[in-house]
Amino acid sequence: MTSNVNAANKLMLFGDTNNSEYLGCLSCSEISPDSIHNTIGKYGSEISPLSIHNTIGKYGSSISKYSPCNTIANSPPVIVDEDGGFYGYLTLNSILPKATNDQETLAWLKYKVCSN
Repeated sequence: MTSNVNAANKLMLFGDTNNSEYLGCLSCSEISPDSIHNTIGKYGSEISPLSIHNTIGKYGSSISKYSPCNTIANSPPVIVDEDGGFYGYLTLNSILPKATNDQETLAWLKYKVCSN
């Protein structure tokens, strides 16, 4: 496992029980329809139920066990590439085993995604 989420491969987020729900592309540009950085897209909108940017949603709330913004989440989204390579959990829960430790990603998560 590598913790570097700035890999060349397409990196995707999956959440929910058994990581069965696609939550968008982490490494795609903001113009990509499935990018979590596309603020008018399904995975980047602040109102979409499938977005980590939705602060009252299952994947963006500070209290949901599925949210990367919950500092005690036990089931946050996983980061995987197209080949199934695992890059860790996207989470602010620093004690969760296999949580990403990529500092750039964690700063983005803390100050851009979860600061609302």
